[in-house]
Order: sequence, then C-alpha cells, then structure tokens
Amino acid sequence: MLIEAGSTRLLVDAGLPLATLQRQLTRAHLSVKPNAIIVTHAHGDHCRHAAELSEHFQAPLYVSEATRRSVRLGGRRTPRVFGPRAPFSIGDIAVTALTVPHDAPQVSLRFEHGGEAAAIATDLGEVPPGLLDHLAGCDTVLIESNHDHEMLWSGPYPYHLKRRVSGGHGHLSNAQTHGLLRSLDRGVRTVVLMHLSQTNNTPELARASAAEALCDHPATLLVSSQFGVTSLGAEPVGPPQLELFSR
Repeated sequence: MLIEAGSTRLLVDAGLPLATLQRQLTRAHLSVKPNAIIVTHAHGDHCRHAAELSEHFQAPLYVSEATRRSVRLGGRRTPRVFGPRAPFSIGDIAVTALTVPHDAPQVSLRFEHGGEAAAIATDLGEVPPGLLDHLAGCDTVLIESNHDHEMLWSGPYPYHLKRRVSGGHGHLSNAQTHGLLRSLDRGVRTVVLMHLSQTNNTPELARASAAEALCDHPATLLVSSQFGVTSLGAEPVGPPQLELFSR
C-alpha cells in the first residue's frame, strides 16, 4: 500500500519486486519515490523485497522490534524500530501500530494527517481487544476478508493449512470481518476488503457478507483485487489529505 500526505509518501510492506511495483505504479499513473518503507511482519509476501526496495529508493525501513528479531532483512540499512501503541512520525504522517494475532508478529497500522486518518488491518486470525478503538475516528479502513469458511474446508488445502488459516493466528474469514464491521465507527467513510484468497474466497462472497454487515452504515464498500490497483484519493481541492493506493 502506498500512502501519500503532504510531502510524505510511505510504502507499506515490500513483498513485490521492484519491476512489479513499478509496473503497478505506472498503472495507477504514479511515479513515486517513497520516503520510507514500513514492514508489518516477517512473512515473505510482505517483506521479501524490503532490502531491494530500500536500496533502490534510498528509503529507510521501519519494523517492529518483534519483526526485527524474526527475520534478517538484509541490505546495508539498519531498520528503524517502532513500538506498539507508541505513535511516531515519518515526515507529515503520524503512525500508530497495534499488535494483532498472527503466526508471525504482526501490527495493524493507523495513519493520520491533516485531520484525517486511515488504518490497515490484514493478516490476523481474530479481532483482538483494542482493534475497534484503533480504527475509531478513521475515514478509511482497509480490512482483511481472507476466506469463506465453507470454501476453505471443502477446498484443496491440506488439513494442516486449513487449520492454520482458520486458527486464531491465521486470517480473518468473511464471517469474522462481518462481525467487526457491524461494530465499526459510523464515522468511517470507506471500507476496503483486502487479502482475499484466490482459492478460498470470491469477491462476490466477501462483498455480500460485508455489505450485509454495513447495511445501516453510510460507508462506501470496495473490494481490492490482487491483480489491480485500488486508488483512494482525496479530491484535488483544499488542503492535502491522505491518499492511498493499494494492491
């Protein structure tokens, strides 16, 4: 995810190689040099190319202490370490991290600038205490809706992987996300469903479940594709606000 506010651009996670990332940015009509890269956790699809991208963009890496201990990111840059619940700033953007349950130490990130806020919460097996408070006051929430329970358990994954995905340190199901969205702050204007499994979910199932949860909520609902670019930008009037580009 790419976040832009004021003169600051942040890249969240680094699972894509440089050529693929640049191709996606071109599709979004962007040519962007991030000021920093934040890695949420130590799984390869989120950190595999962190050193490569950090070197190319000459951008510092930010990681939690638990992630720093969990993986050797490589490269010549020493990562900058942040702590959970302790806000820190990168340029014009204030960032707050909340620890969430996953089978690698993981954080949900909240970003604030110019009176607006956005948060991303993916790769978590259950909704922990404090997550709703972490999301409260956000204009945009990007939330995992990874799998449909029936598709997962009737699908091709081996048993041990089904248990991992559906466990408390795996990934949120459509039903779990439904429960979270039912309690979402009514100030949220946009909800984006993220991290959908290609094998164990469909955009239609995830959207239908979330739409039911949000039936009395004023938020706009979007589903982010693994193969496209979702742009969530402020209108080009008034002061600069948070802009998000997510793959």
